[in-house]
Amino acid sequence: MTALAGLVIVETAERVAGEFAARLLADFGAEVIKVEAPGGAPTRAMGPFHEGQSTLFRYLNSNKKSVLLDLDAPQDRALIDRLLARADALIDDHGPDWATQHGLALGSQPDIVHCAITPFGQDAPPHWQIARPINVMNAGGWAWHTPSESAPDRPPLMGAGRFMSDYEAGLEAALCTAASLLRKRRTGMGQAIDISEVAVQRSRADCVLGRMLAGDAEPGPERTRYDMGGPGAAFACADGHVYLLMTTRAHWRGLCALMGDPDWAVAFPEDWLEYHCTPDRVADFRRHFRAWIATQAKDVVAQAAQQAGVPLVQVNSAADLIDHVQYRHRGFFQSLGGALHPTVPYRMSASPVRLHSPAPAPGADQAMLA
Repeated sequence: MTALAGLVIVETAERVAGEFAARLLADFGAEVIKVEAPGGAPTRAMGPFHEGQSTLFRYLNSNKKSVLLDLDAPQDRALIDRLLARADALIDDHGPDWATQHGLALGSQPDIVHCAITPFGQDAPPHWQIARPINVMNAGGWAWHTPSESAPDRPPLMGAGRFMSDYEAGLEAALCTAASLLRKRRTGMGQAIDISEVAVQRSRADCVLGRMLAGDAEPGPERTRYDMGGPGAAFACADGHVYLLMTTRAHWRGLCALMGDPDWAVAFPEDWLEYHCTPDRVADFRRHFRAWIATQAKDVVAQAAQQAGVPLVQVNSAADLIDHVQYRHRGFFQSLGGALHPTVPYRMSASPVRLHSPAPAPGADQAMLA
């Protein structure tokens, strides 16, 4: 039996954060009913596409049901009110006036958990509600880290992934919703949850605010002062790229052994990473290391580096991840609807998570409204 079996979640989200939050709850066994406007959710039109379908939408909406409702139509508002009457929770990503504008009777349902995910929170000015992920990443402080010290001349664009801030907020939303459902089991009462995507970014310990609280200097005009120093960078190898980050003499000793103790390494003090990490020395190291790593196969050198205690990893492509021995060992990818899907990064002994249905077609479960 799955952990959340028997719970009903209505999802009216139209962006990644809300869809991801609901997908996490669906993975745990909740019945998630996705309410889409006529024409389907906006994420259905977001690439990349496989066989005419959005892979983003397929990832975010597996294990869900779909109904189409026009919330501006009185007859459809009555239908969603019926759905909400039997729901344990509602997940949406609209502004504070959304429910009122559509005449939804949330105020008359004190037992429902209503989780709202917006860029700046429900009390932000209305014109702030249209922020996109890149706005959230910058407002939350994470864009300070991009690019890294190894590329200070590149624009401060996004970090890892276009929707990273959405996934972070969706994870928090799912956690808050699950906690609120536990409270509801004890008290019989729901509650409102106000998720600010920007606040989620600021709450992460490694953002600029966290660096300041840890005693770093107040941010100034130079972003790179907040980046990890030293020779860390991505390097091209024989069949792709690897990323190296060294900070200690143990790392340096391990790397020298990995490279066969080359003659050029003698010019570097053993503790240079800790006490003598000058820009000129970093440049010299990168020049020598770049020539050596260019002849190495990424998977072979990465495995050898890890055995030597050197923090060097291969930069994996999507194909590399699918074929990776550890992911295969854990059964991380599962065939669903004719395509491989990533599952979840955890295992549960008594209530295992499984993907049981691919993302639904628009209105695939319309009959349940009859």
